Amino acid sequence: MGEPCRIAVTGKGGTGKTTLASLLAASLIPAGTRPILAVDADPNANLHEALGLAVGETLGSMREETFTRSIPPGMTRTAFLALRFRQVLVESHGLDLIAMGRPEGTGCYCFANNLLSEAMETLQRDYRLVIIDSEAGMEHISRGTIGRPDLILVVTDPGMRGMRTAVRIREIAVSLGLDPGTMHLVINRDRGTPSGEGALPLPLLARIPEDPAVQDADLEGRPLVSIPPDAPSRRAVADLSTKILEICRDKRKG
Repeated sequence: MGEPCRIAVTGKGGTGKTTLASLLAASLIPAGTRPILAVDADPNANLHEALGLAVGETLGSMREETFTRSIPPGMTRTAFLALRFRQVLVESHGLDLIAMGRPEGTGCYCFANNLLSEAMETLQRDYRLVIIDSEAGMEHISRGTIGRPDLILVVTDPGMRGMRTAVRIREIAVSLGLDPGTMHLVINRDRGTPSGEGALPLPLLARIPEDPAVQDADLEGRPLVSIPPDAPSRRAVADLSTKILEICRDKRKG
């Protein structure tokens, strides 16, 4: 199938990264870009809830000793890892989900981070597109956990704190040698307040309007993908999906 197009969704905490990632996946599936791998790289895993999926096991719940003591006879560690990663996958129509989750006990995230990196390397070749819901900031990208995304969507609300975070993310990305051209700004919960694009920290790719349907789904505990297709947020994300597909096609041509 070749290399997938990898999209990382990042930004300040509380700006709606998971909302965007879930609505983006829901918009891209009917566009024919399947299969899609959704990666919940935030230890506070809730992308599955936004997608209306149930997660039974996460990478964080796997124990390190399992990969040294429990490998079946005649099976290599690489083959065993691939088997376990596929057992953790949550499969849906046109989309599969893998969640990092939190490590059990008081251990550090080192092993979970390593598993996430290996899982992506192992699984992504089976998908046309990978959507990564990152934790706040650039931690996974700076550690190389999720590789080098083809497109980085920096989500912010219209407030100045979110914009300042976007500036810091851009600076970190550049210091890591990432192509600044892969980074684009998505303003979420936009209230229609005009702002000059020249004053923004990154090229603006989309404005997602503040949408009561998103708030209602959240308050009622419904999956965000249950929001009607004609809701303002869904229409804006559909337009964003079209732009993303164009970027991914240009990447493949290059």
